[in-house]
Amino acid sequence: MPKIVTPLTDTQVKQAKPKDKEYTLPDGDGLELRVRPTGSKRWVFRYQKPFTKQRSNLGLGTYPEVSLADARKVRTDFRKLLKQDIDPKEHKEEHTRKQTEAALNTFAHVAANWFEVKKTQVSDKHAVDLWRSVENHLIPPLGKLPLAKITAPKTIEVLNPIAAKGSLETVKRLCQRLNEIMTFAVNTGLIHANPLAGIRSAFRKPQKQNMPTITPEELPLLMKEISYASIKLVTRYLIEWQLHTMVRPSEAAGAKWSEIDFEQKLWTIPAERMKKKREHLVPLTDQTLEILERLQPISGHREYLFPADRDPRSHINEQTANMALKRMGYERRLVAHGLRALASTTLNQHGFDPDVVEAALAHIDKNEVRRAYNRADYLERRRVMMDWWSSYISNKSDNKLSVTLYRVS
Repeated sequence: MPKIVTPLTDTQVKQAKPKDKEYTLPDGDGLELRVRPTGSKRWVFRYQKPFTKQRSNLGLGTYPEVSLADARKVRTDFRKLLKQDIDPKEHKEEHTRKQTEAALNTFAHVAANWFEVKKTQVSDKHAVDLWRSVENHLIPPLGKLPLAKITAPKTIEVLNPIAAKGSLETVKRLCQRLNEIMTFAVNTGLIHANPLAGIRSAFRKPQKQNMPTITPEELPLLMKEISYASIKLVTRYLIEWQLHTMVRPSEAAGAKWSEIDFEQKLWTIPAERMKKKREHLVPLTDQTLEILERLQPISGHREYLFPADRDPRSHINEQTANMALKRMGYERRLVAHGLRALASTTLNQHGFDPDVVEAALAHIDKNEVRRAYNRADYLERRRVMMDWWSSYISNKSDNKLSVTLYRVS
């Protein structure tokens, strides 16, 4: 017949005195108080492991930090686990491991791990911009928080001041990055669900703004002002190169001599330098070939068409054309990217096939079959169109104001 254990009282526990050897005071159902010769008192839960029935002890803490009532509550919880064939010791260790892991997996730590993967999927420039926004706006308020403590209300509170300033495009991008980081955490097993999945709906959508540009009727004045502006020769060449080729500012600024095929009259921009990560072909016209001829004495012996002023081994900054246009009085009226819109408007107004125009702008057709056909079929049609566009620019320049007439002595 099992021995009946009389439960301990608070007074017994409090008044238990040390002896020469350690002794125990049982409370029943596996809970006991161990009193050491030093006078310290420690709670221990004795139990049989599920399945193996091996005897095991599990420390619950010392008295008085853990009271009799606290020890009994833990004992009750552990016995419930045993009824489910769960080892309390293993359960406690797993809980401790998760708590430690959660404390180590702060937002900053996980964001850094996410970025190590993300930066291999985007251009170097985009990677720098992406991490800068995370580092400036998200790491300071959220960086030290464990992922488990990242909530939608907390994050909205962080983004609200940015939205209040009217920087809704910044908020939109930060929401995208937050969701990518949290989805990364889900996929790597750090959290079970993304708590920020719907956070974007808490903010107003930014108004889509087209890049500032001018009308085709204003092109002659632009060419005249480029001709007489107090800007460096390479900057003139850059602006007109971008105008003739219809490429993006970063694609123009980073152009390399190795990308130019003079025999085929073709400029091949590799996929890694393109926004949509697809190789882009640009037919070269007589005017663009003339620009290249003028650039030869300046940069023909270097890697880039448009070398940087301070470090000729690097390329010119993609913002150089923007800054030049701003100094010429075009602030908020025209940006370098707007030259593409000017070309598109002019070509469409003059009846060119919109699909050919879109192909020249390197806009990706969402229809894969059409996209494959366009790539194969449109190049020769684009040659004709690009020749017309270059001639149109020259005509609007009165054939004497174009920077292709500037020669290097």
